[in-house]
Amino acid sequence: MLDRLPVEIVERIVTKIPDTDLIAASKVDRVWWQEVRREAYKRWKNYATTIGHVQALGKPFEKGNIDWISFEDVNDFYKRWIDRLTEDQLYIMEKMLRNGMVVDPQERETIEHALSEHRWGGDPWRLDWKWNDWT
Repeated sequence: MLDRLPVEIVERIVTKIPDTDLIAASKVDRVWWQEVRREAYKRWKNYATTIGHVQALGKPFEKGNIDWISFEDVNDFYKRWIDRLTEDQLYIMEKMLRNGMVVDPQERETIEHALSEHRWGGDPWRLDWKWNDWT
């Protein structure tokens, strides 16, 4: 029955599917596969954009004009937020790669490198940021 839905309905359904179930929906038929692939790329881009915005939030603290009591709380929260966004983005990227949704060799290489870095405990996006010179 799902393979008979109009494309517009499939588009709306796919946008509501959580990351963890998104790729499974691509198994319905070719239309679903295309819509899931489009949505996965969109989420990948959104995660990258969000990570950039979160990094920008840390810029005022790099000046050194911060209260050291609040620094630890902000630092921990910031690192957890970046780590979570990175894990979510890598999850989408890995699922896309494993299910043949990445056809560009450069994108494939980027994903494989990021996954390798992350598995070895590295920072796949080179976000090894510092609040200031003392950290």
